[in-house]
Amino acid sequence: MDKIDNNSILFIGLSNEYCNLIENVTEFEKGELIDKLIKILPRLYISMSDIELTENDEYIYIEPHLEEIYYDSVRRNMEGIFGEDDTYLEVFEEDMKFSETPIAASISECLADIFQYQYDFIHSVKDAPQSHIKDFINVCRENFETYWGQTLCNVLRALHNIKYHADNI
Repeated sequence: MDKIDNNSILFIGLSNEYCNLIENVTEFEKGELIDKLIKILPRLYISMSDIELTENDEYIYIEPHLEEIYYDSVRRNMEGIFGEDDTYLEVFEEDMKFSETPIAASISECLADIFQYQYDFIHSVKDAPQSHIKDFINVCRENFETYWGQTLCNVLRALHNIKYHADNI
């Protein structure tokens, strides 16, 4: 049986920590929440990028566990905290190449999207046999490369801008 490496264990822990933070955002003021996000998002990024993709003959799928109502509730909670700072201009949007007008993105939606990946991942590995955990991590790594890694970088840029260039925290 393949042993789960330290990087994978770290990533599982950080994913759980991120989910707990997002689920409890209403406990924080905007500045405190931004500070916590600015600390955990880079750690999530680094821990996932330290995990190597492995070959797998079997197709593994991370089942969706997050219900749309809960996703929307979490997103709205964050939107309420960020207020007018929730919207930022996105420069890495594929449609930006063809647009003459700026494309807006939402911090709360980006964070909720990352939350959805982490939530589904955590719920998949929670009761999985050890032999499947590496497969789930592999799927999460693939999703990181194609979607949520870029989203994480984009939202971190927006959070950085609020923390260091806004007068309203």
